[in-house]
This record gives sequence, structure tokens and C-alpha cells, in this order.
Amino acid sequence: MDRPSRHRPLSFDASAAWNAEAAQVIAGAVNSNIRLMGTPIPLCFSHGEGPYLFDLDGNRHVDYALGMGPTILGHAPAAVCAAVAQSLGRGQLFAGQCSDELALGRLLVEMVPSAELVRIGMTGSEVVQAALRVARAFTGRRKVVKFEGQYHGWFDNILVSNAPPVAAEGANLPLPREPKLESRGQLGHGAAEMLVLPWNDIAALESVIAAQGHEIAAILTEPAMCNTGAIPPRPDYLERMRELATRHGIVLIFDEVITGFRLGLGGAQERFGVTPDLSTFAKAMAGGFPVSALVGRADIMRLFAEGVNHSGTYNANLQSVVAAVATLDALRADGGAALERAEAAGERLIEGLRRLARDRNVPLRVEGWGTAFATFFAPAELEVHDYQSFRRADAARLRDFLAALALQGIRPTGRGTWFVSTAHDAAAVEETLSAVERVLA
Repeated sequence: MDRPSRHRPLSFDASAAWNAEAAQVIAGAVNSNIRLMGTPIPLCFSHGEGPYLFDLDGNRHVDYALGMGPTILGHAPAAVCAAVAQSLGRGQLFAGQCSDELALGRLLVEMVPSAELVRIGMTGSEVVQAALRVARAFTGRRKVVKFEGQYHGWFDNILVSNAPPVAAEGANLPLPREPKLESRGQLGHGAAEMLVLPWNDIAALESVIAAQGHEIAAILTEPAMCNTGAIPPRPDYLERMRELATRHGIVLIFDEVITGFRLGLGGAQERFGVTPDLSTFAKAMAGGFPVSALVGRADIMRLFAEGVNHSGTYNANLQSVVAAVATLDALRADGGAALERAEAAGERLIEGLRRLARDRNVPLRVEGWGTAFATFFAPAELEVHDYQSFRRADAARLRDFLAALALQGIRPTGRGTWFVSTAHDAAAVEETLSAVERVLA
């Protein structure tokens, strides 16, 4: 494949023209507000191939946004495309079951430690709602613990405190935090049931559970904090959370929409060795096709057949299910060799970025895992362990860095998270590091 020089910044005239025209018929010119984040360049893409995206101007980009995480096998993976193409002639929606649903359910039960029974949905936002509903039905309680800086979907009741105010360093903030609504038009009554806490602080969790544990239905958390940086759990944090939930009869929910099938074949719960009661999955589950899953303990999940409603016209549509089966089969083949390859490529990229930062004496931090990591600018002595500490990094410098990378054809997410696929090879990594070197210079 031809790899043109990136020494000259790219131009995006055709994308800009498309964006101006789209703004006349599409509100904000985008169909998901997350696409308003990041660099100011209004990119419109014509197609993707492996680790690359191609825009209307003919530019090729090394893609680390990967559709915000889903395209774990790279763009247009042959095995998934072939499986979906073969399924098209069989139909799409039956208002009934298809045999492929059973195959997908068995794969999830086999791969995910917490999966005894499953339900298939379409988006991460939806299955989070299903998890909260069934947890409340199971416990007979209303309140839910969530954590600052974590995103669990755009619905009114849960779009709370993913970007709350940053406190002065060392400030003694109240527990639980005052919930912050994140959107105009958002109703606050559902959010009133949310107990917002700092993440990675077991003392804060113990304190709130001691006071209100008898009212708490669920603890909802990312097992690794990937919506704000790529922050790992502190040693024993998830284990203690698991113990507290069990002791107080609280349903522990892991939101693995990002981490699932990316940090491990069985998700972050497999990687960290902590099994929740319920787990939500989406993104990397189907290689770019829309699908999600809620999995968990049989005694909780059975309630969906006993009066707890979970519905959806497009749930378990044939093409999404077939894509999920093909993706999971590809990831687990040969003992997970493909995911290991992606992790290795990401680790090479991480080490290269850190080396360039050291060589240039630039406070560029690179934290996370080979398949999902974050870049930010902060001194080495800043311990980043939660939302508040992450927000003390230099956000303006990160924006400039990401904008400069975009002009070189390198595309992480707008918040500085990088996703690596099984298609990212040595050439893609080398091209990325060369571009970063020019940007840091």
C-alpha cells in the first residue's frame, strides 16, 4: 500500500465543504454529539481499510479512534464482512428468534466470567438501563452508586457527573458528591437517585455504604476508567468493592462497553480477576456492527422472564448477531492470538511514545494498556488515579497535540484515548511514531 509522506500538513477542503452542506440538513452536522469533540477539522470519510481511514480529500489516516472503540479487527474485516454478506439473503428481523442468537449466547457464557445468562441489545446505553432496572427489581432498592468521570450512556437518569467541576487540589469535597446534570433539557429526578463518588477511593465507598447501604441497589463502575484517561484500579480496589457489594446485598455492575473483548477475551473482569454480578458489553463485541449485551448471575437475569421489561425491535437482529459471532470467533481463535497481537502492537506504540517524550523532554504521559491507552500532558509526579487528578493535566496542550497529529494523518479520539486493533501492524506504528516525533519537535 502506498504510504505518502506526512511532512506536509494535510488539507481538508472537501471535508469542510461536506460539513457546511450537512449543517443545512443535519443538526450540528453530526449524528452523535461525541463527534463534536476534539480537533476542529470536520472530517468526512469515504471508506476504511484495516488500520486506515480515507477521507473525501483522499487523505489516509492511521486510525486510533476505531469508531470510538468498536472496530477491534480494523476496518472492513474480511471474516466479519463475509459472514454478514452471507446472512443478508436470510432476512433481517423476524419478531422471533434465530438460531444464531443461541450461538452468540453460548460464546458469551463461555468467554465472560460473570455470564450465566445473557440478553442481547443494540447499544451500551440501553443495556446499562436494563442492568439498573433489573438490579432495582432484584434488591427492591432505588439508589445507585456511580463515579465521577465515568460515562454510562446518554439517558437522563445516568448522564450525571461525567464532567463535573474540578475542585482545588486538596479540597475536602462532600460525600456523596452533588450530582451534575450534563445536558440542557435533562430531567433531574432520576439523577437524584445517583450517589456520585470519587473512583479508586475505597474509604469513600465504605463511608457511603455504611450510611446508605440499605437503600443502594447497585454499584455501577467501569472496571478500568477508560472514559477519562485510561486509569487502572488501585491494588485491591475492585476486590474490596466486590466484598462490600456482597456483604450489603448490593448488585455490582461492571460497564465493560469499552473494556469488553479489548482488555481481555473475557473483558477487564478476566484481566483483573474480579467477577461482578452483572456486566454490560458493546463496542468491540461485533467489529463495528451495532450490538450490545447484558450478562450476569442467573438468579438476577431470570427476572427478565418474570416481570422485568427489556424490549427492543432491533435486539438480536440477524446481521448484528452474525457479526458478533464472527468477531468473537476471530478474537478467540488460536488461544486469542489476534488480541495478543493487537496488545503487542499497542505496547510497542506506548514505549515509542514514551521514548520520544523523554528524548524531547516533554511531559507527555502515556498510560493504559496495549489495546486502549491515553495520552495527556502532566508532570511525572502527578499521580493520576481518578477524575479530579486527571483533570489537573494540561488540557489545552493535549488539544494542540491532537490537532497537530490530525494534520499529520494520525487520528486518536478527541479526548486523547487511543484504541489499537488487530490490524495495526509495524508499518502503522512506525508511521505514527514518525508523525509524533515531528509534532513534538
